Amino acid sequence: HIPISYVSSRGFTAFSTRDCSLVPALYRSLNFDRVHTSLFPLRATNFTKFSGLSLEQNETVSRVIDQANQAADKWTVRFTDFLTPPEYTAALQALEPLADVSGVAWGGYPQAERCRMIVGRDEQVEAISDDPDWGHCVAALQVKGNFMFDPATHRDFLGAVLGTGVVRGRVGDVLVSGEQGAQILTVPELVGHFESSLTQVRTVPVSTEQVSLSELRVAPVRTREVRSVEASLRLDAVASAGFRMSRSKMVERIKSGDVRVNWQGGCKAKDEVRAGDVISCAGKGRVQVQSVAETKKGKFAVEMLHFA
Repeated sequence: HIPISYVSSRGFTAFSTRDCSLVPALYRSLNFDRVHTSLFPLRATNFTKFSGLSLEQNETVSRVIDQANQAADKWTVRFTDFLTPPEYTAALQALEPLADVSGVAWGGYPQAERCRMIVGRDEQVEAISDDPDWGHCVAALQVKGNFMFDPATHRDFLGAVLGTGVVRGRVGDVLVSGEQGAQILTVPELVGHFESSLTQVRTVPVSTEQVSLSELRVAPVRTREVRSVEASLRLDAVASAGFRMSRSKMVERIKSGDVRVNWQGGCKAKDEVRAGDVISCAGKGRVQVQSVAETKKGKFAVEMLHFA
């Protein structure tokens, strides 16, 4: 049983160890056949390592378990930093067998990629998830500027944010709004810092102010089915078909670090992908490899779903 999502009575979606319900297919696509689980002691602080995660990510999941146990001991809740989908999904799975301890993940809006986890005893966590403001664990910032003559990308906004001296874990999703700027999700305690320190992105002067989560401008998720027959399952071959890009250009994007597999960087063109993998390409969205079947001629029929 893999934890998927929790939908409150208000219709907000957050990932949880309880009550499975509808969730975007992108987040169900992680390769849990690669995840090795075992029985957990009731007060576990160690857990079976997840082979789909890096050492650093496994350490992050371990810290989440520690925070959950500490919160349970003090009958309170703890908020984690913003985590990637593999991290919070693995953490939710690790929490599920623990007695009286649970968690939910919330990133400020239903389709958020990077989420904070709220962990603690069941009743405290449930109270937070029933709160319309989710315990005020996520804040939204509006970054305004005139980007007509110097357009800024997601990377530009994120670089400007981190350039103020903030680590990545304190920042959630960055929603770019074209010429008008961007909206940034962060922890509430850093709102004042960004309002005074985030004053320029690229060459454009900007103003930064807090807005409510209801003011977030989230583009609707568009999907497109892609079918391709490839001689191999190399990353450059599958990704070029999924993103409708020439193979030579895809190789360049991979070398430049613009391509990630299951949110992991350091990819190589010769790496093989398999069913369940999520391939992301900066500025092009994501592709989920839904199925792979070998043909009679020894090639591979690949079915993908492109999230624009």
